[in-house]
Amino acid sequence: MPPSFFSFVIDAECAGSWARAGTIQTPHGTIRTPIFMPVGTQATVKSVSPEELRAAGVQIILANTYHLMLRPGSELIASFGGLHSFMHWDGPIMTDSGGFQVFSLGHLRKLSEEGAAFKSHLDGSPHLLTPESVMRIEAELGSDIVLPLDICAAYPCSRIEAKEAMERTHRWAERALIAKEQLRPEQALFGIVQGAFDAELRRESACFVGNLPFPGLSIGGLSVGEPKQLMWEMLREVTPALPREKPRHLLGVGSPEDIVMGVGLGMDMFDCVLPTRVARHGGLFTPDGRVNIKTARFRSERGPIEEGCDCYTCQHYSAGYVHHLARTEEQLYFRLGTIHNIHFMLRLANRLRETIIDGSYPAFRDDFIARYRPASEKIREEQREKWKAARTRIV
Repeated sequence: MPPSFFSFVIDAECAGSWARAGTIQTPHGTIRTPIFMPVGTQATVKSVSPEELRAAGVQIILANTYHLMLRPGSELIASFGGLHSFMHWDGPIMTDSGGFQVFSLGHLRKLSEEGAAFKSHLDGSPHLLTPESVMRIEAELGSDIVLPLDICAAYPCSRIEAKEAMERTHRWAERALIAKEQLRPEQALFGIVQGAFDAELRRESACFVGNLPFPGLSIGGLSVGEPKQLMWEMLREVTPALPREKPRHLLGVGSPEDIVMGVGLGMDMFDCVLPTRVARHGGLFTPDGRVNIKTARFRSERGPIEEGCDCYTCQHYSAGYVHHLARTEEQLYFRLGTIHNIHFMLRLANRLRETIIDGSYPAFRDDFIARYRPASEKIREEQREKWKAARTRIV
């Protein structure tokens, strides 16, 4: 691919980890890594406008090929001048292959060497995704970075199933490369590493896909229900086998602690629906962990959700007001909560980049993980406090 369309430069690496800061150039702008990509499944990040995304610090978004091919259709989007014009977003866009959504349909899909046949979850209409058709659809969408059709093995699965899925993913990757040669040269096609949770298969896939002429690589098949430690173990196997000069995207992973840990394991790009999804249900990020804005302790809070946060929500609204909006399910809450979480993720990514450049990433990682408590831990602690209070009343 001509360097004028897509390039990646490593700006800094941090001793004591595999963390690195880089710069990606695309036809629609520059991306500074590490980076988090909000997910705009239906050509929109739910409840927020492109202008609000820019103000929050978003550099690149990820859209979903499966959903857009079904509705409104890639041909219609192409008639609008592509996804950028259609959704009024002038920055970089990555589109996934739609493979994960197809494989999650269970009995509604059937795999063969040709591709993935499935029935639409909208109306039951039959469809077939092949490595070639996915390339055509993504060419019509006009995104900057595109992903090929792959197979995400279930967790858990047997080694035979994992190997079959990986090898078919490899064959489909080679077909996608051939198909793309006839399409848009300005699009960067990333290869996808699979192998389920078998260390040997993961290394094999990293070597095979890494040696193909992809300008970047995505790590797929993780964060599918496995324990987090197992995910980190797989990355420890994968990263040394990946080419240093290509950017690395960890597919579908994006909680704050995941990004902090993933960066140290050599990942550059992350995407996930979690920050925006939990925001809509009251879960807001802070440096101490996720809080539930709907809980009573925020009812009369006159300060912001997070002290020192410079997002639009924290600059203009009290936590007490946001609590009220969330409890009454007012539409404004979805916008304000989403803006806060997206800004938190982008601020975290920027901070990680700074620590990599100045060499303090390992210390930042350890401090962050020690301070940031996952929501499940906080819920258990709150429940323990309730039990203690109940026992006190009984005594």
